[in-house]
Amino acid sequence: MGLAGAIALRDSASLLPRGFWAAVSVWLEKPQVVNKRLSGSRIEAERSVPAPAVAGHGAGPGRGVTGGGRGIAEDWGQGKEEERQVTAGDGAIPPLTMLEALWRDFSSMIAQEDCEMPAFIKELGKENQPETHAVGLDAVLRTLFPKSHPHHCSTAPRKEMVIKDTFNGTVTFLPLEENDEGKYQVKKCNIYQIRLTHTKDDEWSVSILTSSPENWVADGIVYPKTTWLGNELLSKLAKWSTEKKQSEFKSTLSLISVAKYSKVYQELKEKYKEMVKVWPEVTDPEKFVYEDVAIATYLLILWEEERAEKGLSKKQSFVDLGCGNGLLVHILSNEGYPGRGIDVRRRKIWDMYGPQTHLEECAIRPDDSYLFPNVDWLIGNHSDELTPWIPVIAARSSYSCCYFVLPCCFFDFHGKYNRRQSQKTQYREYLDFVTQVGLECGFSVEEDCLRIPSTKRVCLIGKSRTYPLMQEDRIDKQRTQYINNRQSCTGVTSDKTVGSSQCDSHNVVNCVVDQAVESECAANEKKTDGGRVWLSGFQPREKVEQVRNCAALPRDFVDVVVLTVASLLLNATQEKPWDHTLDVRLNTWNKGESLSLREVAEHLDKETLKRLKNEYGGLQTLLRNNHQVFEVLNGRVHIRDWREEKPSKRTKPEIKRRFSTDAFKTRLCWFFIHHPDGCSLTSESCPYAHGTDELRHTNKWISD
Repeated sequence: MGLAGAIALRDSASLLPRGFWAAVSVWLEKPQVVNKRLSGSRIEAERSVPAPAVAGHGAGPGRGVTGGGRGIAEDWGQGKEEERQVTAGDGAIPPLTMLEALWRDFSSMIAQEDCEMPAFIKELGKENQPETHAVGLDAVLRTLFPKSHPHHCSTAPRKEMVIKDTFNGTVTFLPLEENDEGKYQVKKCNIYQIRLTHTKDDEWSVSILTSSPENWVADGIVYPKTTWLGNELLSKLAKWSTEKKQSEFKSTLSLISVAKYSKVYQELKEKYKEMVKVWPEVTDPEKFVYEDVAIATYLLILWEEERAEKGLSKKQSFVDLGCGNGLLVHILSNEGYPGRGIDVRRRKIWDMYGPQTHLEECAIRPDDSYLFPNVDWLIGNHSDELTPWIPVIAARSSYSCCYFVLPCCFFDFHGKYNRRQSQKTQYREYLDFVTQVGLECGFSVEEDCLRIPSTKRVCLIGKSRTYPLMQEDRIDKQRTQYINNRQSCTGVTSDKTVGSSQCDSHNVVNCVVDQAVESECAANEKKTDGGRVWLSGFQPREKVEQVRNCAALPRDFVDVVVLTVASLLLNATQEKPWDHTLDVRLNTWNKGESLSLREVAEHLDKETLKRLKNEYGGLQTLLRNNHQVFEVLNGRVHIRDWREEKPSKRTKPEIKRRFSTDAFKTRLCWFFIHHPDGCSLTSESCPYAHGTDELRHTNKWISD
């Protein structure tokens, strides 16, 4: 038997042992949170089982209750007798039947005198009292799903039996293997146990015990090294066990099958990976391609399960409102789902998709002209101004129309969203607002967390109604009143600015407005040739995107600012002549001092600052754009020392490696020309040209 590690805990807020079991549940149900090489797990079956009879074995020392008799099972519950079958198995044997057979065989095996199992296995269900007697256990059958990886040949799902001893505070993981007869049995290697021990008063210990080293075979995926269990897993469990703050959001992929998601995601990722190499937009190709692949995967599984639930055979139709680069539309269309994307501005990449991907350049407005009565699903993937309108558009398109929104930027019906509840994060408050919109529109709104490389990854889904079709007129009046009251209660003025609010988003429908406001709200919905306009004054984004990131500033203006700031930093503590004759190899290269952005701004003239204020980010953005010269960290500006730059990782994306190679020696080195000590690097190692004779000509424009 081995010990992967142990951590002492202090329970100052009475979080244990409940926190321990909550932490174990994460590892049991969502192992990918810790082990990034797993896509997830599926609980197949669970039931209460009697403790196994072990021949000639007494209670193990140091178990369960010490220091005053505080039981590990406290705040958790004992004596659970119900059976639970969560999902159907892949084979002919039902999971619950399989679990019962596994437990019988396992109990028989460890009852034998010559059992080769670790010692902690023989302690299962044994209470630490002089009169030792058995305590009931919970057995769980789960399947683990590895991520596919080019360097690992085996990525097939693996099964485990997990034994929870709630009284004694242990969770034991028993790997299963399939024998020649097609039956599963417990393996004698790679067994480990997570254990919580109460030492004294408010002191506890969480540890991980493992099989002996000769009985541990790490595969780097499902079965990591024992050092990983002791370092990574143990520290996570200890942290979660004593964590007071609960997550504001649902667990990842809580509404769909993780097994199906893992399989489909890997297939789509392989199918569309070439998009990364030909991405024509200025955005990061890896982030956008794989994020849209993940969102498409989620929708495909969601829609497949909806067809099974409703007995449908025809694939769902869709419209992606604010589709952006259109990749999500392209993937869904390629996978056989009829649909189209609409965006106010055409993108370069649209021309690459081909005629089977239907994309339209059009500004969507909230009125009767933009309804989709024959569409099954509306999609809002980072749809900005349209986000709160999508539940309304879906509700008014048809009784059967559903929606999926992935909120990002915070918009209300009429402009920027105005915060009301400081006790929540802005993101959580905005999600609650969009959820409330769906509820007011008559949807049963569900929330899930996607597995995408983004901080904004919570989606909201409305796929069923809370009212019968015959009540549509009544609910539509409710929607209208809600939208009008949102406008009146947020103090929208004629110039569309947002004022303070006295109304909470959860009860805004019931707020009281005076007669004048009621008259103004009634005028918001008016009749036109195309039908009702739901809210006057709605302003979609401009068709031509306004670039205000300092990139459009004249080069001579930027050069003056860069020289001014560099001079400030280099001369902050000492006056030094600008002389190229100094030998930089003597390590006397002047790195200058750091200054705060405020200090730098104080040395710039008013006209320069005014010009920079008209750009998003202002001074900081300009300095970051000139990253050859400057480094901005935690609000302070430094001269960049290229000797301290870390070498690029081998795993750098191919497209970024290609751009780096293409950019080599295509621009003059600022330090060679302007720094008093010249460049800190030799000509051979500097990526920029030391003089015009080193310049390489390229037909690509590469920015600093």
